[in-house]
Amino acid sequence: MPRSGGGWLPHGFHLHTHSHVQGQLVYAAAGALATTTARGTWVAPANRVTWTPPGFDHSHRFYGRTDARLVIIPAELCDALVAHPSVFAVSPLLREALLALTDRREVRPGAHERLRAVVIDELAETPEQSLHLPEPRDDRLRAVTDLLHAEPGRTRTLTELGRTVGASERTLSRLFHTELGMSFHRWRTVLRIHHALVHLTGGRSVTDTATECGWSNPSSFIDAFTEIVGQTPGRYQAELRDGRRFSRPSGSAAR
Repeated sequence: MPRSGGGWLPHGFHLHTHSHVQGQLVYAAAGALATTTARGTWVAPANRVTWTPPGFDHSHRFYGRTDARLVIIPAELCDALVAHPSVFAVSPLLREALLALTDRREVRPGAHERLRAVVIDELAETPEQSLHLPEPRDDRLRAVTDLLHAEPGRTRTLTELGRTVGASERTLSRLFHTELGMSFHRWRTVLRIHHALVHLTGGRSVTDTATECGWSNPSSFIDAFTEIVGQTPGRYQAELRDGRRFSRPSGSAAR
């Protein structure tokens, strides 16, 4: 297993479910990716990096033409990071360390280990910013979330969804809180933000993205996006353009 690597991947590229005995960081220097485990899906736009600890079955899907960077964290070093899959914000220092680690040939012995130590130190000091969409176990709730996944932009109340799957609004509302740890409205909003990130990464306008993802007007979409992602859609797209402009050529494809 290589310590690092990277490559440009086409839109929609999918790595099927697999696991590793080491930890794995995947960073989209340009583009975006989604990491899915049994616990749900984590989305990482170009200002975040995904973390998957050893032993977790997971898959990746890439959105937009993605400059994907892979950094392997040996199992003996993984205790320094959280013990569950997550997404972390990428500081300027962390970005440069990830890029250098994945596109720079090791000239001096130990150089990669020192860079990797910088990455671990930065992640240990960085709060999680998960953009996490948990998935249910209950069959009734899963039927509802499947409908929402299929049509994230369609506006249906929980009562209407309940009629479709044969469960009451009260039961479904309780299940959203007990199984997923959030309200129906919050879960659907995070789902829509996931889709919005994909649209924005692909170059769709903020107004078109808002409409397609279920918001009645761009301002309410901008408010929701900013609250969850931490920046406006316009700023996110500007940073994507900057990332593509300054992203350096990388070596072998991530895997």
